[in-house]
Amino acid sequence: MFVPSIYTVVVTLALPLNVMAILMFLLKIKIKTLAVVYMLNLAIADVLFVAVLPFNIVYRFSGNNWKIGDGTCRFVTAAFYCNMYCSILLMTSISVDRYMAVVFPIHSRSWRTKKRAWLVCVFIWLISIASTVPLLLTKQTMYIDSLDITTCHDVLQLKDQQNFYMYYFATIFTIFFLFPLIITICCYTKILRTLSKRNKDIENSSKTRAIFLTIIVLSVFIICFGPTNIIFLMHYLHFLNGHAQSLYFTYILCACISSISSCLDPLMYYYASSRCRMYVYSLLCCKTHGKLQTKQTPKQSCTESSFVN
Repeated sequence: MFVPSIYTVVVTLALPLNVMAILMFLLKIKIKTLAVVYMLNLAIADVLFVAVLPFNIVYRFSGNNWKIGDGTCRFVTAAFYCNMYCSILLMTSISVDRYMAVVFPIHSRSWRTKKRAWLVCVFIWLISIASTVPLLLTKQTMYIDSLDITTCHDVLQLKDQQNFYMYYFATIFTIFFLFPLIITICCYTKILRTLSKRNKDIENSSKTRAIFLTIIVLSVFIICFGPTNIIFLMHYLHFLNGHAQSLYFTYILCACISSISSCLDPLMYYYASSRCRMYVYSLLCCKTHGKLQTKQTPKQSCTESSFVN
C-alpha cells in the first residue's frame, strides 16, 4: 500500500506543478534564455512520466496483477526509465550551463546559444528513448501460477537476468547515472568556489539562491536517483556469482522514492530563474515585491543573470 500511495501523492502534486511550469515558460516567461530551454524540456519529461504513473498505481493496488497486456507493460516500463535518464541528463546540462556562465561568463557567450541548447535537448531525448528500446522489444510480463497474477517487470526469465539485463543495466548505470553525477558534483563545486570569491559583486540573496539550487540538484541525484540505480545494479550483479537472492523489493521502494523528483524539479525552476520567481510572486499576490525585483540596478541585474537566468 505504501508504494501506490506515494505514487498517488506524486501525481497529485507533480502534474499540476509541472503543467503550470510549462504554461509559464511558454506564455509568460517565453523561451528567451538557455535555462528556460532546459527547464521546459525537464518539465515536459516530468509530465510524461506522471502521465503513466496511474498504470503503476492501479497495478500495485491490485496486488501486483497487471491486467492490460504486455505491450502496455513494455511502454510503461520504458517510459519510467526514459524519464529517469532524460531528467538526469537534463539536470546535468543545466549544471554544465551554470558552470560555464559563472566560471567563464565572457568566453562562454559565443558557445551558449539557444540553438545549441535545443540541439542538446533533442540529443538527450533521442539517446534516452534509444536506451529504453530493448525494454520495448522484450517481454516484460510473466504469469505466476501459484499467485494467479501477471507481473509487470517484477519477475523476468532467469537467463535474461543473468545475461542481457545484467550487462544492459550495468552499462546504463555507468553512462546515464555515474558519469552525470560526477560531472554535476564537479560543476557545482566549482560554481560555489567561484561565487565565494566574488563576495563584493554578488548579493547575499543571489548566493543563497545558488546554494539552494545546488542542494536541490544534488539531493535529486543522491536521494532520488542514487538508491534506485545502485540497488538495481546490485540486484543484477548478484547473478554473476549465481546468487538467487533478489534486492528487487528494495528496488521497488527506491524506484517509488525516485518519482518524488518530479515534485522537486519545480523548486529548481524557482531558484534557477529570476523571471520564474517574479511570476510566482505575482501569482501569490506579491506584486509589490515583484516590482522591486524588476527595479534592480544594472550591476545587480547583470551579476544575478550570470548564474540564475
